[in-house]
Amino acid sequence: MNKVYYLGNCGTCKKIIDALDLKKKKFEFQDIKEEPISPAQLDEMAKMAGGYEPLFSRIAMKYRAMGLNNMTLTEKDYRRYILEEYTFLKRPTIIIGKQIFIGSAKNTVAAAKEAVK
Repeated sequence: MNKVYYLGNCGTCKKIIDALDLKKKKFEFQDIKEEPISPAQLDEMAKMAGGYEPLFSRIAMKYRAMGLNNMTLTEKDYRRYILEEYTFLKRPTIIIGKQIFIGSAKNTVAAAKEAVK
């Protein structure tokens, strides 16, 4: 399975999708604002990532607004918040076969580019 979880209005997501030329390849795209992540999808991503925490975005505006930065979150909390609020999923999250690439860090994008070849 090749899939991209992204936000359609996110410039960074668009830039990475274009840089990796994913639209010309056999990828399924899911705009997580328009089509929320299902619990089964999130559980599968967490299995690939080694937990829910690697999928959780601490730079989401709601992270501080909700006071989560002052709390000690558990895996159960990460799962719940990602399912409740799409902005808590690091984006883009790209699945290529059995590999997962989470977020927009340069090394992550470079590794995804190698995997997509």
